[in-house]
Amino acid sequence: QVQLVESGGGLVQAGGSLRLSCAASGRPFSVYAMGWFRQAPGKERDFVAAIRRSDGNTYYADSVKGRFTISRDNAKNTVYLQMNSLKPEDTAVYYCAGRTLDVIATITSRYDYWGQGTQVTVSS
Repeated sequence: QVQLVESGGGLVQAGGSLRLSCAASGRPFSVYAMGWFRQAPGKERDFVAAIRRSDGNTYYADSVKGRFTISRDNAKNTVYLQMNSLKPEDTAVYYCAGRTLDVIATITSRYDYWGQGTQVTVSS
C-alpha cells in the first residue's frame, strides 16, 4: 500500500506564498507521475499541476500557470507545490495524488493514490 501525506497548508494573505509538501510512504516506488488537485467548498476537485518521475516534465492548469511550481525529490519520495502570488480564489483543500504510470493526467479517475488533503486559505 501507498500512503500520501500532505503538509504545509495554512492561512495567508493575498499576494503571499505557501509551499505544500506530499510525502509518499509504504511502497513509494509504486508511485510514478504525481499531481496536485484542489477542491473548494461546493465545487468539484480540479487539477492544479502534475509532474513525471522519470524526467520531471510538468503540466499546469491555466489558472495557476506562472504562479505555482511543482517539483519533486525522488530520493525523498516527496513532491512539492510552491504557490506564489496567491489569490482568494486559490482557497481550497489541496490534495496530492499519485499514479502507477509515469504519464501526466489531469482528471481524478486516472490517479491511484490520494492524500487526505491540506487546507489553504487566502484572505483578501
